[in-house]
Amino acid sequence: MNNLLVELFVEELPPKVLRKLGESFAQVLADSLKTQGLAAPDTVVTDFASPRRLGVHLTGVRDQAASRAVSVKLMPVAVGLDAVGAPTPALIKKLAALGVDASAVPQLKRAMDGKAQALFFENTLAGATLAEGLQKALAEAIVKLPIPKVMTYQLESDCDLPGWSSVSFVRPAHGLVALYGSQVVPVQALGLRSGNTTHGHRFEAKTSPITISHADHYADALREQGAVIASFSERRADIARQLQAAADRIGHGVRPIDDEALLEEVTALVERPNVLVCTFEPQYLQVPQECLILTMKANQKYFPLLDAQNKLTNQFLVVSNVSPSDSSAVVGGNERVVRPRLADAQFFFDQDRKRTLESRLEGLNKVVYHNKLGSQGERSERVAAIAQAIGIQLGDSALAHRAATAARLAKADLLTDMVGEFPELQGTMGGYYARHDGLGDDIALAIEDHYKPRFAGDSLPRNSTAVVVALADKLETLVGMFGIGNLPTGDKDPFALRRHALGVVRMLVELQLPLELGQLLACAMPVFGEKIVDASEALTEFIYDRLSGSLREQSYSAQEVDAVLALRPPRLGDVAKRLVAVRAFARLPESAALAAANKRIGNILKKTEAVDAHVSEVLLQEVAEKALYATMQTVLPQAHVQWQRGDYSDSLQTLAALRDPVDAFFADVMVNADATDLRLNRLGLLHSLHLAMNRVADLSKLAT
Repeated sequence: MNNLLVELFVEELPPKVLRKLGESFAQVLADSLKTQGLAAPDTVVTDFASPRRLGVHLTGVRDQAASRAVSVKLMPVAVGLDAVGAPTPALIKKLAALGVDASAVPQLKRAMDGKAQALFFENTLAGATLAEGLQKALAEAIVKLPIPKVMTYQLESDCDLPGWSSVSFVRPAHGLVALYGSQVVPVQALGLRSGNTTHGHRFEAKTSPITISHADHYADALREQGAVIASFSERRADIARQLQAAADRIGHGVRPIDDEALLEEVTALVERPNVLVCTFEPQYLQVPQECLILTMKANQKYFPLLDAQNKLTNQFLVVSNVSPSDSSAVVGGNERVVRPRLADAQFFFDQDRKRTLESRLEGLNKVVYHNKLGSQGERSERVAAIAQAIGIQLGDSALAHRAATAARLAKADLLTDMVGEFPELQGTMGGYYARHDGLGDDIALAIEDHYKPRFAGDSLPRNSTAVVVALADKLETLVGMFGIGNLPTGDKDPFALRRHALGVVRMLVELQLPLELGQLLACAMPVFGEKIVDASEALTEFIYDRLSGSLREQSYSAQEVDAVLALRPPRLGDVAKRLVAVRAFARLPESAALAAANKRIGNILKKTEAVDAHVSEVLLQEVAEKALYATMQTVLPQAHVQWQRGDYSDSLQTLAALRDPVDAFFADVMVNADATDLRLNRLGLLHSLHLAMNRVADLSKLAT
């Protein structure tokens, strides 16, 4: 056994997928070697990924896999041997395909295969050599790379037609290293033959090429001779450390912005990181910091610095790929590059403020939202109408007016220069411009937050006006898209309807809004006129499905969620209270028996024609049914009052007193009596009981 190193040296790889490429290359290659018996299950796999290389180091690799015994079923004995035991032509042909002749017939094994005897050829196969196994593993690792888009390029040597033969890969490959200890493993890939040399940093390598003397010396050789940190995770940790150290040197509580995606991308852009501190003119801080942060992050891959109050400072950090003795030229170059970006942001901001949001509304009529649903202007009017209706449902006419105003203006910032340049700032810039127009913080926050929650885990809108507008915006999208048949399919959801539905669910549930889902959809449908068909039933199920999934992710059991949602509670805001009540009820000693009884009652009622929940006391004959009726007269009114107050836990616990009478009823009373009046009366008793027991949740779902 020895350790193995494989490296592909390539041109600069796509930074946003570099980590995935490195992990996939290492894992697939290692899995293939393990499958072939060349690497042990506990082999330590170390992946390497830098802008110009993909690599993997494996411990404890064999130079040849162990031999293994194989048993190949040939054919039934009756087919393979004639009456005197001589091999038939069919058997000889089968043996020839395995590389043996008729002399092997006496060694064939006979064994039962089903109801007949069959012939088996037993042999010992030599294990694959490392060169054979690595060639297969390398080819498999390259084919299975999650490459977003491949390049096709021509080979200049080691091919049939130099300059004409071509291969396809994510980027042109220029080197292949395959070392087993200190020995080169002879393999080929992408028109390259393996060796033991690679290249380091494009500008700062001490030697080039670099000879790797041993598989275990790879990372150290690249670091010391090539000025490259080959490990993605080590490079990422080094950048994070340098960013924090630079901020600490500046002092005053400043810190680099926390952005994992940016850190990942920058890690994939440099091979030897060097963090430098740069500055820009303080005058640009008059521009909203979201604009400056976005332009520095998206366009320049810089790390803005925030002060202790989370406000942007006029300093930022650059992760350079070079480490000159005098870094002033690098710092000056980056400061010079960012200045026009910031000046553009200031220009856009100044120009946008010359027009009010109100003055831009006419322009929204020229922006197509959807060819079946009209323009953004029409959409804004629909959202405003829905927002006003929601405000009225909440019983606040002032809120309804504010929400309608904010909803009408919420999309106006789509026509601003700033949002045109940075679409990610839609909503955010609308809030700034609303304050500039003197609309006040309430409406400004509503415009800024009406897209929330934008993603899983995002914060909810910050005030009541914003909540109403956000609800209206999402409901308009859902009702409109469902109404024209644009439904999500599989993993395709181009209009983010699942996210919109989950946003509606989160606001209704987490804010415990006293709004009924049916009424919300009913107020959203009419604003579309004849543009859509009524798809409220399908949309309701879609929203409840999102609610179910969300609740299960919050540690509620499937039984608890199914019990509550089986009733399709109209107010999603009290679903959490119902779940708490169901969980508390399930812990009671009486719960299992009552859940089972409830399920039995439901099954009985399903098999009968519709029966009124009416009981005639005169027709009660058996002691058990009289006792149950008497207990119901005491328990049910109390449970009903508690249910009306929203005391769901108390209501279910009150019902626990029914256990013994219900058990006695089913033990002693024949529900389907021969006398029609007795049978209908007993069914009416059970119907009354069933209705009372299932107000908070369908308790039969708790039955095991």
